[in-house]
Amino acid sequence: MTPAEHQPTGGVPFTTPEMAAIEAEIALARRELVATVDELAGRLTPRAQAQAAREAARRLVADATNPDAPVETRDRARKVLLGTAVGVALVTTLVAVRIARRHR
Repeated sequence: MTPAEHQPTGGVPFTTPEMAAIEAEIALARRELVATVDELAGRLTPRAQAQAAREAARRLVADATNPDAPVETRDRARKVLLGTAVGVALVTTLVAVRIARRHR
């Protein structure tokens, strides 16, 4: 059978219920994929990344200062904050030393 034999007169393509079901599944999968890509793109924007970092920092501070937080959570938050403070101090010192050496 040639492709022309599969089409009824008038140029309307031949379809079966199975073909229609498969096409519907493909269309649904395509819509879901578009929604997923849009969501991921939204999460990866600089604004969304900055907001997530702010929320994580707030959570760390809250966990570190909350006397009712579990001991493990409080200790972990305090260690992360201490490590961050040490890292910032180290970078600041290195930048200051580099600037001082340039001005000699």
